[in-house]
Amino acid sequence: MKISIGRVAFAGIMLAVIFRLMCFPAVAQAEEQRQEVCEKKRGLVILLEFPDIKPQVDEAFVRDRFQKLDFYVQEMSYGKVCAEFDFTEWLKLPDPIKWYSISPANLLVDRSKVIKLIQDAIDAADEKNDFSRYSYVVLFLGAQFKEYGMVGLCGYPGMLGWKQEIVFKSKNGQVVPGGVAIFTYQAHLGTLFHDIAHVWGGVRDGKRVVPCLYDHDIQASHPTRDTNFAEALINMGYWDPLSCHFYKRNIPPPGISSWTKLRLGWIPREKVKVADPKQASEIVLGPLEDKSAKTLAIKIPLSASKYYLIENRQLLGSFDPHLPGKGILIMYADDSIEECRFGKSPVRLMDADPSKLYLQGAAFDLSGKSLFIDEKNGIEIRIMEKIGDSYKIRISPLK
Repeated sequence: MKISIGRVAFAGIMLAVIFRLMCFPAVAQAEEQRQEVCEKKRGLVILLEFPDIKPQVDEAFVRDRFQKLDFYVQEMSYGKVCAEFDFTEWLKLPDPIKWYSISPANLLVDRSKVIKLIQDAIDAADEKNDFSRYSYVVLFLGAQFKEYGMVGLCGYPGMLGWKQEIVFKSKNGQVVPGGVAIFTYQAHLGTLFHDIAHVWGGVRDGKRVVPCLYDHDIQASHPTRDTNFAEALINMGYWDPLSCHFYKRNIPPPGISSWTKLRLGWIPREKVKVADPKQASEIVLGPLEDKSAKTLAIKIPLSASKYYLIENRQLLGSFDPHLPGKGILIMYADDSIEECRFGKSPVRLMDADPSKLYLQGAAFDLSGKSLFIDEKNGIEIRIMEKIGDSYKIRISPLK
């Protein structure tokens, strides 16, 4: 199928070209050095077209997008995880897009339409694909997000809930394994990761392991970039694609935070230093992107479920150059909180410079704000010095 370039499709293709120019040598090198011991996340991508809409991209475009996702995942996981995908041919859904389209606001999505899309998709792919070979499924729509309603979403665990087991069976009785992520062809690399990470995280004790980090209640009023989605970024701002998807549309997404990496099991346990808040200690904290660093994150326990998490974000690697800033991020986490609702969040940045919107000035640094004090818990976190791209951090009880 030839690419038919409309204005929106052209923007998507230009994004892919820009990304390739920036990262292709690294992608090629990553393929050459691909670790055989990596944990392979294997997914089936079902390409779907609607009877009233002709896809504006071809299969090569789709494959390229998911190759970039594999590169992103390998870098974020320090080579621990590889993302592998098989692709169907373009399969036609039985009904026009209006029978599947949904609201852009998470809390207003008609779940019956999500169920219909998933069921019709797996029925269309049933004859030629063995679902048992995969751990999850991706639906890739040959439609624009304005035609469908969202640019990307997670069907399960997500829009269809996560409190109980959900099983989808094809018309011939094949069981769909794991979860289901859904994207239009305009989905940014950060969006692809955002919703597939929900699937990979799964459900534990009735909660999503990797939830959205933007506020769902605010997103109901500001569901898209056009309606100022940034208003919902009250927890992690632009420092994690689980919050923002991407910082700017025409550049790759930022890397993920240490909180999300820990939830996914991607930071080695020995690289997380636990600091006793009742005793003074000094720890040299390396950049989160530097897998050779001795320490990638500092955890300060406050209770059974609450703790501080400290990370060092520098403009290193292929993705952290696409951050709103650099320096030390201090996060307050509470594992008892399930989702970002009603003003609460399982993790939230402490903001070094509230004068900058959407937590763009959240990073602490020697050249700016270098001291954080929590009077309630009696803790002081101070940046002592910078050593190359690392920082010496002092954690101590308030005197």
